[in-house]
Amino acid sequence: MTSQPTLTKPENDPERPGDPGAPGDSGLQAGLKNRHLSMIAIGGVIGAGLFVGSSSGIATAGPGILLSYALVGTLVVLVMRMLGEMSAANPTSGSFSAHADRALGPWAGFTIGWLYWFFWVVVLAVEATAGAAILEGWIPAVPQWGWALIVMVVLTATNLVSVGSYGEFEFWFAGIKVVAIGAFIVIGGLAVFGVLPGVDSDRAGLANLTEHGGFLPNGAGAILTGILLVVFSFMGSEIATLAAGESEDPQRAVTKATNSIIWRIGVFYLGSIFVVVCLLPWDSESITEDGSYVAALDSLGIAHAGQIMNFIVLTSVLSCLNSGLYTASRMAFSLGRRGDAPKAFARTTGRGVPRTAILVSVVFGFVAVFFNYKFPDSVFLFLVNSSGAVALFVWLVICFSQLRMRKIIQAEAPEKLVVRMWLYPYLTWASAALIVFVLGYMLTDTEHDGRTTMLLSLLVAAIVLLIAVVKQRVAGRRAEDRDEIPAG
Repeated sequence: MTSQPTLTKPENDPERPGDPGAPGDSGLQAGLKNRHLSMIAIGGVIGAGLFVGSSSGIATAGPGILLSYALVGTLVVLVMRMLGEMSAANPTSGSFSAHADRALGPWAGFTIGWLYWFFWVVVLAVEATAGAAILEGWIPAVPQWGWALIVMVVLTATNLVSVGSYGEFEFWFAGIKVVAIGAFIVIGGLAVFGVLPGVDSDRAGLANLTEHGGFLPNGAGAILTGILLVVFSFMGSEIATLAAGESEDPQRAVTKATNSIIWRIGVFYLGSIFVVVCLLPWDSESITEDGSYVAALDSLGIAHAGQIMNFIVLTSVLSCLNSGLYTASRMAFSLGRRGDAPKAFARTTGRGVPRTAILVSVVFGFVAVFFNYKFPDSVFLFLVNSSGAVALFVWLVICFSQLRMRKIIQAEAPEKLVVRMWLYPYLTWASAALIVFVLGYMLTDTEHDGRTTMLLSLLVAAIVLLIAVVKQRVAGRRAEDRDEIPAG
């Protein structure tokens, strides 16, 4: 008979040191202020993928891409609600990985934790390269690899100083994104409804939603393809639950972030994409050539639209880099605390910074950047594709963890259920089913490399899972050997 997992790890379990949520217990410090957490929560859902990747989605699904964003957005809201329920009851630096460890077993926490870390160190390379390309266009005297190095070094130094410095940088990075996209929605909305002067009313308007082949010009199936193209731009919404462990009031921070996810996705994703597809016909060549947001700004007659958008994208890239390094290091720290990574990962400086975890994460990021420049079509392409489906794996693990953790929390500490998943367990199962469906649909997608991404991601996940199972069995045998040694 197996023992029921608990909210906190037993203190007498030498194999599972635990991952307590209180910063004072873990070595981390409560250096994030409420304004930091608020902006991290808002900015976490606005990634560079929204600005850069929306063009292909619009070209594929037409105005129907709104349904793709709405479906994925609804799924993210539900998953965040589940994660918020668990994190509010037990805030921890490991977030969903620590919850999976307790609810499903050490193999689950180990596997999803390392996959998530792998995802973010690859993202570091992708974003550093994207930011370097923009900076090289402005100052070509510095080569692109030089800019990538400079950006990575600066943000590494920021994270090494203190969690407060990370929070301050992210506050301003996210603030710029929020102001920019908010201004875009307001100005674009005025143009769509004919209030803004100087805009071609024959080209911009709600008619673009139904003309040019209808709302679904490429058929209803394009909505599913659109889901595959936009789903990964939502990755990052869970960062607020990891950061909450280093705030003054983790429970309040998680609750606030969870409750505000609906309007954040509704405004920033659906609102901005709605403006884009109303300002321009979905099949406009400018959307494909210049990018959806640049084309929309051009249609409004805004001068230097391309450079303005480059600045906004650069800000998003730096924000993603900053948060990616923070997130990867905290996941590595949590794995070290639980004995799933070298113990050095769990050591912190006097300022509460997990220095080793940060440096190891950034070193792998530098290696990935090197592969991007040296072997872009082989090694680096493998890294990107093999980490591509991790977002869906994470969401699926959150679903199954919440199904079990709800029962544990209700049995041990029902007063900690300050955030509750709606219509439990039905919506949880429905969310898991939708994620499984999307994963299955990816296997049929050969046009946008969905099948390649899915197969390589499954391969890497299987390897990590195998390591986790072997590690758990070895740990179990060691525990049995200790029990067999007679006292004295």
